Amino acid sequence: MSAARVLVVEHEEDAGPAQLGERLAGQGLSIDMCRPWAGDALPDTLDDHDALLVLGGSMGPHDDERAPWLPPVRDLLRQAVARDVPTLAICLGMELLTVACGGEVRHAAHPEVGLCELTPLQEAATDPLFGPFSEAGAGMPWRAVQWHWEETGTLPDGAVPLVTSQRCAHQSYRIGTSVWGVQFHPEVLADDIRTWGTSDVGPLRALGLEPAGVVAEVAGAETGLRALWGAFAEQWAAIVTDPATAMPAGPLPGRR
Repeated sequence: MSAARVLVVEHEEDAGPAQLGERLAGQGLSIDMCRPWAGDALPDTLDDHDALLVLGGSMGPHDDERAPWLPPVRDLLRQAVARDVPTLAICLGMELLTVACGGEVRHAAHPEVGLCELTPLQEAATDPLFGPFSEAGAGMPWRAVQWHWEETGTLPDGAVPLVTSQRCAHQSYRIGTSVWGVQFHPEVLADDIRTWGTSDVGPLRALGLEPAGVVAEVAGAETGLRALWGAFAEQWAAIVTDPATAMPAGPLPGRR
């Protein structure tokens, strides 16, 4: 039996799949990187792939002139929803999913950058991807890396909200049974965001933040972030491998 193939859409050179890609490959998935920013052609359909992973980027979901590949990415996301193809859309990816499916993305009143707390909603307990995490240490917040100035204001029709935060109501939602959007970054650790801090010095200081401080805070939490979101990646890999995968009986590691 051949390995499940994951189409990974990367929008910028310094915004790759990081530990998420490592975990997926470690679970035996075949990673098909597509870098349209470097001239790679996006496929017209998902016929040759078993799953779709859409990563983040500094552009907005409507910045088609800056990133002319965004319309075909939105089309692939619509295909994924129509066919219930296992999909994970991260940060910009979630924003693209939102607008592709009729929701609204707006400028965030309170941008989130650095290490932030997340709170699972009631619906997360029975979700195939988030259920194991919401069961572990009920009532305790998760922590994840954030880096966004835009956010989903209105969910697409039929979307099930799963995770929230103090500053951003819609941190994650599911459409159908197999398509997830997450506003936070489960894939990155301190080394991955160092270049982001360098390129976003002005916007960070406007928020009262220093890049070195943001990186240091993430580095201090790296062990827990690696365990929690690495296990999250492996859970998604299990769903990709077998979309009918049942929720594991026990909690996943790394809850803090």
